[in-house]
Amino acid sequence: MPVRAVLAGHGDVARGLVSAVEAIAGRGATFVPLSNSGLGGDALLAALRDAVEAHGVRVVFTDLPAGSATLAARRLQRERPDLSVVAGANLAVLLEFAIRDDASPAESAEKGRAAIVAWPGAGG
Repeated sequence: MPVRAVLAGHGDVARGLVSAVEAIAGRGATFVPLSNSGLGGDALLAALRDAVEAHGVRVVFTDLPAGSATLAARRLQRERPDLSVVAGANLAVLLEFAIRDDASPAESAEKGRAAIVAWPGAGG
């Protein structure tokens, strides 16, 4: 199975999400996990660039829209306009992308949005 995307985020979140995709669908190898731990902005951009180039991917998923991984991915996108960035990725987003080889990043993001449900309790 070819690597199709980089998943970048805080701490071990990328590794954890890739592990969950593997446990649920057996498709964890779709993603290269990348942690921002210990990396400043320039070092994170370099690590992201290296991962994208090493695997020839055109998609980067990140954990937080305003997080350092997203900022680095958006900087890289300016260098590589063919790169798609999906911020705020959750397990539903990643499963959609991993299971459906033809799923676009935008379709996957929509699945992730649709998977978020709240059941308010008595307090609100």
